Amino acid sequence: MKIVLIGAGNLATQLASALTAASHQIVQIYSRTKESAQALAEKTNTSFTTDIKQITSDADIYIFSVTDSVVVNLIEQMPFNNGLWLHTAGSLPMNVFEGYCANFGVIYPFQTFSKKRNVGFRNIPFLTEANNELSMEKINDLLAKVSGSIRPLSSDKRKYMHLTGVFACNFVNHLYHISENILNKEDIPFDIILPLIEETANKVKTLSPQEAQTGPAIRMDRNIIDKHLSLLDDKNHREIYRLLSEDIFKKNKKD
Repeated sequence: MKIVLIGAGNLATQLASALTAASHQIVQIYSRTKESAQALAEKTNTSFTTDIKQITSDADIYIFSVTDSVVVNLIEQMPFNNGLWLHTAGSLPMNVFEGYCANFGVIYPFQTFSKKRNVGFRNIPFLTEANNELSMEKINDLLAKVSGSIRPLSSDKRKYMHLTGVFACNFVNHLYHISENILNKEDIPFDIILPLIEETANKVKTLSPQEAQTGPAIRMDRNIIDKHLSLLDDKNHREIYRLLSEDIFKKNKKD
């Protein structure tokens, strides 16, 4: 399939590689900035533009992989064409395309992406949605050689997946960052906690998160908790520690 990628950020960069490896052809890259558009265009050996109105009209699929806040604005500026229009957002409904094209849908890969870290798409769930059967067939054809986990999911359900992703990934990563700051202050290398992080992630493959929970908060051990709070200089970090500890205790006490 001939594909136009609208966006050149973290996801677009990784998706371009995966689609190319699946024998699809990236025919054009759009990005607001020339540097980003040109870098991804060179990587995929294709052309690029920074003018949304100059998007080619003869592609099979147009994938909007940009920040949620600019998707609607770009859709409104897109020249009309007969291709399938898709976005990759977890929190945007499919109906943002209504009135602008005949065939549209969503391909939301449930994973975290960075430009500098390649990921294997085969095991990444793609949460999909389409406005008609033909569009869904094209989505399945598009992703058949990309992922082994294609799961139709409505816009209403998908927004809860996005919320879950923020808790399970973005917030957890921020806690890693706090941990790194604590260790750096004491000249302790971050890699010393990597086995702990790995085991914590592995545990929930066989145990429920509640069964895997350990630590002083589960029993509200005030002696340890107060000592930990006294070691934290940042008041926001103290509040995060306190709120998480209280929530862990209440959840496990209730259940």
